[in-house]
Amino acid sequence: MVLPGHSEPDASEPLSTPISILAGFDAGQTLCRCRLSAWEDGQLRTVGNGSGPGVSHLDAADGEERFRSAIRISFNRARLDWSRRLGRDPSEAEPITAAAIGASGIEAGTPLQARGGAMLASELQLPQSRCLATGDERTALRGAFPDRAGIVLISGTGMIVVGRDAHGSEHRCGGWGWRLDGAGSAFDIGHQALQLSVMMADGRAPDGALRQRLWDALNCSSAADLKARVVSPGHGVADQAKLAPLVDDAAAQGDAAALAILQRSASALAQAAAATANALDLNQPSLGARGGALEHLSEFRKLVDKTVFELMPGSNWQSASGDACDGALACALDRSSLRPH
Repeated sequence: MVLPGHSEPDASEPLSTPISILAGFDAGQTLCRCRLSAWEDGQLRTVGNGSGPGVSHLDAADGEERFRSAIRISFNRARLDWSRRLGRDPSEAEPITAAAIGASGIEAGTPLQARGGAMLASELQLPQSRCLATGDERTALRGAFPDRAGIVLISGTGMIVVGRDAHGSEHRCGGWGWRLDGAGSAFDIGHQALQLSVMMADGRAPDGALRQRLWDALNCSSAADLKARVVSPGHGVADQAKLAPLVDDAAAQGDAAALAILQRSASALAQAAAATANALDLNQPSLGARGGALEHLSEFRKLVDKTVFELMPGSNWQSASGDACDGALACALDRSSLRPH
């Protein structure tokens, strides 16, 4: 999907020389995507896409290094894609006019936002006034509902819900990091499953096939092995999130324990959406779904749908106008002098 007035290039036709180039980044914990678009004749036109590694909180031990690396790698790959389309050397590509990044862990209105903007400007060699860093939930909201009220539910490695009313007021719910929050995410599903697996091993819960599936995936044969694995330096939040598809598959095959895990996580996500709707006084909100858990875990998505409509009977899922990269590009356009504000 693309923003209104935002067109995809036809690969069969050569791209004309762009007038001005904008960069939009969608930086999650697992992956960072960069989209380059040309502003031509009052429209945004995609000219290149690239991806790179994900980010972590800027205050984490390697937070700034990961943030810079995500920008640099995804941007360079997007430039390479653009150059290949044009049949030119990457060094001949036009400079970037403005850029915006929606990144996991950046809270709007905090010092982190200024730090993120400064690093984005540094990596792209742009004036800081032409760069914006904000939370990836904000760019997802802008991409999904660029000019109307709505709520976006994001469930990937982590989770967050954010909405906006018709007057532009916004409210976010959840997404306070896995140490404090995260219920409704792929990490939450995987983490719950591992907790249940040690309870099964101890005899505190009836043993089942789910435990063995999880332990096989992590190459563990005992609870002691599992404990050593999860505290090892190489095991992180994303590793537990990767277990969510196993839980979803088990639920699809009738595993009651797996189904209960999915239901708890789905209920938490739906409750965050209902709280957001209440805060913004949205009685029949339009909803958008984002993130790998909602897009790829079919049993989880069914339970989210069911619980959402139980809590908000008048709500409705909408086909989003664009994705988070489109939302970031819209923010970058705001930072440029390319159109009147």
